[in-house]
Amino acid sequence: MTTIVVVRKGNEVAIAADSQTTFGDDHKLLAGYDRFHNKIFQVGQSHLAISGSAAHDLVLQTALKGLKKSDFATRQGIFDTFRKLHPKLKDAYYLRPEEEEDDPYESSQMMVVMANPHGIFGVYPMREVYEFSRFWAIGSGRKFAMGALFAAYDSDLSALELAELGVKAGCEFDVSSSLPMTSYALTLSEESKS
Repeated sequence: MTTIVVVRKGNEVAIAADSQTTFGDDHKLLAGYDRFHNKIFQVGQSHLAISGSAAHDLVLQTALKGLKKSDFATRQGIFDTFRKLHPKLKDAYYLRPEEEEDDPYESSQMMVVMANPHGIFGVYPMREVYEFSRFWAIGSGRKFAMGALFAAYDSDLSALELAELGVKAGCEFDVSSSLPMTSYALTLSEESKS
């Protein structure tokens, strides 16, 4: 449960995330009690953040470091990276891939968004990969963040300012999201600007 936002605007991409960890429905860990409250981590030039179980954080960071080759430059590259990662998550980290009985594929049990010089992307539990053209949000505060981003996107705000606005909206109204936030902005590569 969280609010995580990615934004692409002009020549900039940004990612921002709240800092609250929630356990079940009635227990929370705020940034002041958590030495590692930053939900955004870096792999190469990419900044990633996860929505789902708090257990995914270290597992995904460690598993990605263990991959011989990862590609976050294109939708296909991201798909291939997460496809190679899935059996490692099951075998080495004991991921339980069961969700619904009629699901067409095993689940990775997490949603991931990323911002890098190639754009902003999302990876969903069955390894569906999306490249977003404007903005997106994940986590329990996503509806509030998406509303704020929709209302403000055409203003003079930068990608970073918009990402931070989205997280602030999530934290204002979602019980499972809290400030402070962390945020990062990157410049799009020349080939990704069009």
